[in-house]
Amino acid sequence: MALTVADLVEHSVDVVPDRIAVICGDRRATYAELEARANRLAHHLAKHGVRAGSHVAVFATNSMETVETMLAVTKLRAVSINVNHRFTENELRYLLSNSDSVALVHQRAASANVAAVLPDLPLLRHVIVVEDGSDPSADPASQAVEYEAALAAESPERDFEPRDPSDLYLLYTGGTTGHPKGVMWRHEDVWRALGGGVDFYTGELVADEFQQSRNGAQMPMVRLCSAPLAHGQAQWAMYGALFSANTVVLMPHFDAHDIWRVVEQEKVNVMTIVGDAMARPLIEAYHAGSYDASSLFFISSTAALFSTSVKQQYLDAFPDAMLSDSIGSSESGFSGMGIITKDEVEPRGPRVTPHRDAIVIDAAGRKLPPGTGEVGRIARGGNLPLGYYKDEERTKALFIEVDGRRYVVPGDNALIEADGTITLLGRGNTCVNTGGEKVFPEEVEGVLKSHPGVFDALVIGVPDELLGSRVAALVQWRDGHEPDIPALERHCREVLAGYKVPRSYWFVDQMTRLPTGKADYPSAKRYAEEHQPDVQLTVTAGRGSQLSDPGK
Repeated sequence: MALTVADLVEHSVDVVPDRIAVICGDRRATYAELEARANRLAHHLAKHGVRAGSHVAVFATNSMETVETMLAVTKLRAVSINVNHRFTENELRYLLSNSDSVALVHQRAASANVAAVLPDLPLLRHVIVVEDGSDPSADPASQAVEYEAALAAESPERDFEPRDPSDLYLLYTGGTTGHPKGVMWRHEDVWRALGGGVDFYTGELVADEFQQSRNGAQMPMVRLCSAPLAHGQAQWAMYGALFSANTVVLMPHFDAHDIWRVVEQEKVNVMTIVGDAMARPLIEAYHAGSYDASSLFFISSTAALFSTSVKQQYLDAFPDAMLSDSIGSSESGFSGMGIITKDEVEPRGPRVTPHRDAIVIDAAGRKLPPGTGEVGRIARGGNLPLGYYKDEERTKALFIEVDGRRYVVPGDNALIEADGTITLLGRGNTCVNTGGEKVFPEEVEGVLKSHPGVFDALVIGVPDELLGSRVAALVQWRDGHEPDIPALERHCREVLAGYKVPRSYWFVDQMTRLPTGKADYPSAKRYAEEHQPDVQLTVTAGRGSQLSDPGK
């Protein structure tokens, strides 16, 4: 079977050529138009040395050109490299070097950074620039070929060599806890793990390569993807829509009011978001505006924890829509989904029905039975990645064998509940060990953000002479709310054990997060290291705390 990204999209082209495939800003393209332009770019890349297995980097925001480039690369059996459009010169140099990219497609606005790193990248032989309104006279990367000129000179025909399900797909992680790492997948495996090759509800394998496009042709839907395509969650939200002959709406940048205007205008049926960083401003913009979202029947949060207080706001605002939490990672793919209802118990994290190949293991690598209350790590079997690109040491640590089966263990902590569901607690490498007790930042962040005066929060561990580490928080207060730590501490202690309550606070005007909305813990730690806390709580001999002035 032809089970590559390019083949699966081409099946939709063949069944609904005149249906709108992609909407981005004020531009839209049918499946036939998307196909013709991607084919033209693929022919151009092939003439400039891109072959099966070549790596082609995409350094751009969400745009038609970004989608076309990703598809064109896969048509050649080459490998698309996702580059965060916010990367600085040093970050760009690292990723292009680490990925061994031989070609690059970038926006004109990034030309200065591209020109600065090119001398250090001997493998990078061809550069294409996408006009974005920036001043071309300021472009020092004069060797770049203009995107539209590259397409105009080539054929729109689909005349490429057959592809193979073992062709490589490479996804660079967001760099939440360090340098981005390239996760290598076979196309068939990543399709099964993330692209709808397995029914997310039943766990059953999709019957054949035509099932998604065949079903989508009969049931057209409009899906909105709110995250940047440099992130795997967004890529697979888009690919899933294109495999299913649906229309996918991409946002050039995240703006909560713009999203609701697009939902109303395009009659969006499905919206995918990434945790509270998107969900919270979206629900507040919805209430502040006057938007018709009656077409919306499914809202899905993936790749980041979705706090209970925000879930409740969505359930109140959209009583007829389905709301879901999905868990997974770049390394594991989809691991479980939970449909959120009003009568759910307040969880520590997303509580989901696990994928049929997902288990929870203890520190010794043994499968945990349900209901023990022991915190373990999620492990996933079935269709797995090959490992990390050019990193054998981390690859070895990524996999484990349990009862004779191979599993990937990306580092997510979880509980296996008595009913067999899984509660996700967060990444182990962000866990705060304070006085021998483990505190998961996401749990504390959810409680902080449920306080009416708090707009956003990130929880980290900072050094403590007595405890080793103490729980600390960066807090962004809502406009019009003055910091009130005694009230915030009382609020936390109503829900959390005392050792989980933050003891140091930094107040920030704007929380630093990755473009995907995920927590940027390294930046939060750097901020804490470089600034005195605004508030320090000193624990007394009793159960309470006292405020202290860190400047004294």
